[in-house]
Amino acid sequence: MSGRKNAGKASPCLLLLISVGCFFATYNFLTMVGHGRSWDGPRKMLGGGGGDSAASFASGSDPSKRFHVALTATDALYSQWQSRVMYYWYREMRDRPGSDMGGFTRILHSGKPDGLMDEIPTLVVDPLPEGADRGYIVLNRPWAFVQWLKTADIKEDYVLMAEPDHIFVRPLPNLAHGDEPAAFPFFYIKPTENEKILRKFFPEEKGPISKIDPIGNSPVIIKKAQLEKIAPTWMNVSLKMKEDEATDKAFGWVLEMYAYAVASALHGVHHSLRKDFMIQPPWDLKMDSTFIIHYTYGCDYTLKGELTYGKIGEWRFDKRSYLRSPPPRNLSLPPPGVPESVATLVKMVNEATANIPGWDEER
Repeated sequence: MSGRKNAGKASPCLLLLISVGCFFATYNFLTMVGHGRSWDGPRKMLGGGGGDSAASFASGSDPSKRFHVALTATDALYSQWQSRVMYYWYREMRDRPGSDMGGFTRILHSGKPDGLMDEIPTLVVDPLPEGADRGYIVLNRPWAFVQWLKTADIKEDYVLMAEPDHIFVRPLPNLAHGDEPAAFPFFYIKPTENEKILRKFFPEEKGPISKIDPIGNSPVIIKKAQLEKIAPTWMNVSLKMKEDEATDKAFGWVLEMYAYAVASALHGVHHSLRKDFMIQPPWDLKMDSTFIIHYTYGCDYTLKGELTYGKIGEWRFDKRSYLRSPPPRNLSLPPPGVPESVATLVKMVNEATANIPGWDEER
């Protein structure tokens, strides 16, 4: 991810203030401690406190099952163009039969408005104090959710935690069942294989390590009331994991995912594991009955349609090719033989960019 801050070692006092503040202090206090600012906390710039509410009356949707789509993002161009594509497909899918999608909020944790405020319903929140993320910008995600949940007027009873590189390919119903949230199981989140490390944060009196689900925070559909309890713990566990050298080394870029899984388990929340929640090209080949494409991996192929992962292909689509400028309209389609999932991804990016006004304009 682009736009990372310079790494720095946060003092124990600073981390303690953040942790205590999450539970007991007001947002104003935290922003003054972290930044020396005096403005009055998170600012909603468009669409009211709960974000885009245009989907509140989606045809055939049970109001009690509707979920608010919450997208955490930065003001980096790399994050912006992905957010625009994601929001386009949300708008396309939200009112279709079978959808339980409600409102939408982009939670912008850069601390200031950006050029998308008039395009995407956005709440501006503060990042962590300088140096607290130690160059791992994803640590701002749980803190962003803590602020949003404290300040926003969210009409729906459920929340979908989403990311900029998600594309909705079908109308998404509420996959949660009451107090059992729904989550996607990641093959690389392996709690039982990391018990020694995880016991630092999930003590034995809490039960077997298998109570920790093999998930991250996204995609997850969860009751808002549950997330309000989990989010501060998720933030504190994330900071503690990052502070612990062995844990940081072991978990690397998925540390915050493990932190959410641990925080949920600490609150006794078990997730229903839904493999149909999303696919991840190029490893998942077919669309089947999935709801989301997650394009986190690069897709590299020969002109014969053969995967060349780890080597730049004759044809490729990789979001990291567009760190400093958005992908151009009308990307070339993959050659014959490339999996359905990859072809669908590129076609959906092309459709979005063709229909988003001012796609090539700097924001």
